[in-house]
Amino acid sequence: MKRIGFLSFGHWSGGHGSHTRSAADALLQSIDLAVAAEELGADGAYVRVHHFARQLASPFPLLAAMGARTSRIELGTAVIDMRYENPLYMAEDAGAADLISGGRLQLGISRGSPEQVVDGYRYFGYAPPEGQTDADMARMHADVFLTVLEGKGFAEPNPRPMFPNPPGLLRLEPHAPGLRDRIWWGASSNATAVWAAEQGMHLMSSTLKTHESSEPFHVQQAEQVRLFREAWAAAGHDREPRVSVSRSIFPLVDDRDRAYFGGEDSADQVGWIDASTRAIFGRSFAAEPDVLVEQLREDEAIAAADTLLLTVPNQLGVDYNAHVIESVLTHVAPALGWR
Repeated sequence: MKRIGFLSFGHWSGGHGSHTRSAADALLQSIDLAVAAEELGADGAYVRVHHFARQLASPFPLLAAMGARTSRIELGTAVIDMRYENPLYMAEDAGAADLISGGRLQLGISRGSPEQVVDGYRYFGYAPPEGQTDADMARMHADVFLTVLEGKGFAEPNPRPMFPNPPGLLRLEPHAPGLRDRIWWGASSNATAVWAAEQGMHLMSSTLKTHESSEPFHVQQAEQVRLFREAWAAAGHDREPRVSVSRSIFPLVDDRDRAYFGGEDSADQVGWIDASTRAIFGRSFAAEPDVLVEQLREDEAIAAADTLLLTVPNQLGVDYNAHVIESVLTHVAPALGWR
């Protein structure tokens, strides 16, 4: 069995054929798709976070709204760029959204991806300390976030408060029990996956990975998963680790599918995502269901993961994206033993 969810970037534009022509469209349709996915039996509704872009950016109001409209499905991010975050304010927002959802948040955090603007985190008031990098800053913010999620008191109470305080040092409120154990790290490299395991964070691995060998993408990603699980065991955590991988998968079952994705089946690609990082991009899958089953049966990383996130073309609208999710759940997942 595998958990299967969707991952939406939440694009919007006024382009021809777009069903999300405004930020309001992208937000409201994300909520509707979470509801539809739950009704179809999917396990997760995840959203991407990108700043300075016509995409989803502020996850917690959206996750809270999803939580209020659903009752079972996991709700998460993939991923929040911690360079931009005030970790204490984030802990309050995350705690509120988790309580509204009944403890269903699965938050992916990370250093983030290439940005729309130069050093965008500086506009949010953050800069790496002297001698450190933006990646160091992201890890520092993450460390504070993880610490305060534990719910221990750390702030000295006012001796003359407006309202009575409980005894001892005060923690942030609202506190969401168990949320600390539901934090994931979006890792690109093998070394970062090992670090995430040591910190007790689950692993999110996307359709892009640091190019660290000559093997195909799925083989490199499976190696990353293996190293993560070994590091988790060595760290002695008393919880089971989770691993998600993302894929673009489109079963061609009707004329709409063939019109949109009939020529989309692709191969891995290698390129540079910045001046110093060479990455490998995983292929997309678009074919008749029986062909997809055989192709995906060979994907070692999907086999190694417990959670599969389907990247959806959100601008094609809620109805079509629900159709894609249903097609995978109905025509592909059972044949591969995922259901």
